[in-house]
Amino acid sequence: MEILLVSSRETKRWVIPKGWPMKGRTDPAAAAQEAYEEAGLDGVVSQTPVGEYEYLKRLKNGTARQVRVDVFPLKVTGEHATWPEIGQRTLHWMKPVEAALAVQEAELRDLIARFAGVTLPEEERPAPIRPPTPVKVALQRLRRRVITLWGRPRR
Repeated sequence: MEILLVSSRETKRWVIPKGWPMKGRTDPAAAAQEAYEEAGLDGVVSQTPVGEYEYLKRLKNGTARQVRVDVFPLKVTGEHATWPEIGQRTLHWMKPVEAALAVQEAELRDLIARFAGVTLPEEERPAPIRPPTPVKVALQRLRRRVITLWGRPRR
């Protein structure tokens, strides 16, 4: 078994494809649509979530919101050469232990390990790295704009 992780667009941390509920679609159908849009995947989606986790979602207006994610596994049957968010994210297929250790959210780490039936030894379970605060994200965006306008900062 391998698990696909994608980079988030803002912080570039490893995450699973996910999105908001979609009007006119069931949650499993919305999950399958997000897998296509974010990673170019087709497949058979489970009608039952394998678990849930919470994380701090940074919204476009700069605010943050605690969000609960229901996780629906997708048995991949095909991969597209192009998809809507190609070039915006990095994709990486990983073994379950590697994927579990790559994500920052402790609940998602445990969910991946449970789903794959692997045990993560205590010494291989680093403390979760806290995602940046909305203020830090705003400062990073400002810094990127300054770098874009004025060149690289001196070291």
